[in-house]
Amino acid sequence: MLSYSFYEVDNRVMRYAEALAKRGDHVEVISLRRDGRSAEEVLHGVQVFRIQRRVRNEGSRTTYFLRIIQFFFWAMLFLSVRHLRKPYDLIHVHSMPDFLVLAAWLPKVMGAKIILDIHDLLPEMYANKFQGPGDTWMTSMLLKEERLSCAFADHVIIANHLWGERIVKRSVPPSKCTPILNYPDPSIFSGHERKRQDSRFIFIYPGSLHWHQGLSVAIQALNIVHQQVPQVEFHIYGSGPEMEPLAGLIADLCLQRHVFLQEFLPMREIAPVLRDADVGIVPKRKDSFGNEAFSTKILEFMAVGVPVIVSDTTVDRYYFNDSVVRFFQSGDARDLADAMLEMIHDPAQREKLARNASEFVRAFDWGEKKEEYLRLVDGLTQKSKAG
Repeated sequence: MLSYSFYEVDNRVMRYAEALAKRGDHVEVISLRRDGRSAEEVLHGVQVFRIQRRVRNEGSRTTYFLRIIQFFFWAMLFLSVRHLRKPYDLIHVHSMPDFLVLAAWLPKVMGAKIILDIHDLLPEMYANKFQGPGDTWMTSMLLKEERLSCAFADHVIIANHLWGERIVKRSVPPSKCTPILNYPDPSIFSGHERKRQDSRFIFIYPGSLHWHQGLSVAIQALNIVHQQVPQVEFHIYGSGPEMEPLAGLIADLCLQRHVFLQEFLPMREIAPVLRDADVGIVPKRKDSFGNEAFSTKILEFMAVGVPVIVSDTTVDRYYFNDSVVRFFQSGDARDLADAMLEMIHDPAQREKLARNASEFVRAFDWGEKKEEYLRLVDGLTQKSKAG
């Protein structure tokens, strides 16, 4: 597996890798390295190689692109050398970027099968993050890059059904594309009694710190709520380009005793933290990339028995309804504050949402869905061996 991410906190990559390793396959992951992690490590049966250090402080398109290009060439060299020593049967490349799949050109020429797993639609993400007036030419180039990458791969996995419909229309035939959501691993995310016993009321968000995630809206809402409920807290676990702006907003609103910014935690460490929270918040902005980006954290909250407040984005309205989550109007801090106050003062509502969500999330069990992935892998590799 090849991924421009930190493996130990990338739940999607970990699920695939561990599913293969548990059934006896030899799995190698090529990923980024962050401070405090070794360059090579075995995690739950998966051999992890961290070939490039990354700090998430890219403030410009040039810096962002150059770091990806550097990773691309290191990955191409690493894959080629490893494949020549002991050929891979299959290489599963996680986007973004899509063109990272081309780093596997030598193994593909020599018979390895290639999966491109598109976590985020690159043209849409670029437009949301960097595009300015008159910059539509870059989006056009990224669409061409997407088509090329999909054509190069033997199969394409896409992260949600809305994006699946879109990418089939523009880049890949339906027979070559499979939507697979970020399903929670039931061996890690499951309901248990909360250990915390105190008077605090804790809202929580785990994930990347990008503008489209809407965390500034949630902090503004918390500023309203804490004036009525002094014991309320908002715990944010993550990293990303919004870290400093969010810290500045917290300071400006004098919320240092109520809002806490903390580093990402690996999947197995964040699960018990989620269980000890009272309510999860997923405050994505509807007028941005977040409108169609599916958040696995919603299903993880459901799996551990924590009720969740969710903005009314298109993708979340597609998968969820009012019986399993508490929706609020995206971007509206006052409406979010009302939802937070409702959850604080109505324990029966919290219990009802958590109970309904626990039933609902069973249909999104990774234990079942991983079989679909394993069949896809076996189908591709058997064709390769037969050829």
